[in-house]
Amino acid sequence: MRVILEEGGPRLRRSPPPRPREDPAVLVDIELAALCRSDLKEVAGSRHGPSQFGHELVGIIRESTVPALAEGTRVVLDPNVVVDRGTGFADHMWAAGPADLLRQALQPVPHGPAARRLVFAEPIACAQHCLGAVQRQVGDLRGVHVMVLGAGTAGLLIAALAGRAGARVSVHNRSRARMDEARKAGLLDVPWLLFGEPAAGRADVVVVATSFVLPAGLDEALRLVAPGGLVLLYGGTAPGDRYPGLDCDLDHVRRTGTVAACTWRGHSLRVAGSYGTTPQDFAAAIGELTDVAAPLRAEALVAGEVDLPGLLGLLRTPDALGPGKIVVHPEPP
Repeated sequence: MRVILEEGGPRLRRSPPPRPREDPAVLVDIELAALCRSDLKEVAGSRHGPSQFGHELVGIIRESTVPALAEGTRVVLDPNVVVDRGTGFADHMWAAGPADLLRQALQPVPHGPAARRLVFAEPIACAQHCLGAVQRQVGDLRGVHVMVLGAGTAGLLIAALAGRAGARVSVHNRSRARMDEARKAGLLDVPWLLFGEPAAGRADVVVVATSFVLPAGLDEALRLVAPGGLVLLYGGTAPGDRYPGLDCDLDHVRRTGTVAACTWRGHSLRVAGSYGTTPQDFAAAIGELTDVAAPLRAEALVAGEVDLPGLLGLLRTPDALGPGKIVVHPEPP
């Protein structure tokens, strides 16, 4: 059984996923998947770029013609490595392509940690990639003042990793109700502020981690960043996105991970972007989740659990979703 995205929208298919014609190929039994905001954007038609539908997952390899991916290996998926694969919203998923790409796409993880924690490997790798972009601009994060705009899963994970790296962190959000829900997860012990509230000084770095980089978020970022500081674009953008008075192609900067030197109301600042992941980001994310002494307990962000028919209902009524991560079981939980 699987939930797939077709031209007419998401559909539940009770047939097994077809095996790709090409070899090498790998069949993965899905332990657990998770719903990403980018999945919702794909359903709504508001996400730009190649499809990554059903990409947050943990599974066990059942069949493999790749020597480096033995049967019984537990894996997570790096969706930025392009292979021919099915959706992870399924009981089984086939993936096929060159052996080296399959090995990069299917990242081995230990069998011990719970799937509810490991299913966060991909969003944490994205958060790690974001912090890597910050570190390339400011260096060591110890003592650096970082403000994260957005109290969704991405913003909370970016804030958590920044705090673990020694930064002084605060989280800002437009909605008090959503912010209060995010605080209940207990993942972070940081100042929480609403957009527009006075902050304790300006930030060296402001990360715009809202679902989309919209004018309201950029207004807040430009209000909060110190002269000479860095605004890091993490949220979604569309081709041609610009902000009046800021000489910067926002979508180009985000997707290419480049840096633009800008001025805003007489002050210089830098605007940089973060998009995708690298194998090093996945290695770092898996390390954070499986650290024996102090693992990142990302499972605190799980807000609900559904099976595949329940997922179909959520995809058709996304406005009913609140903060936190929804995990998806291939069988009823």
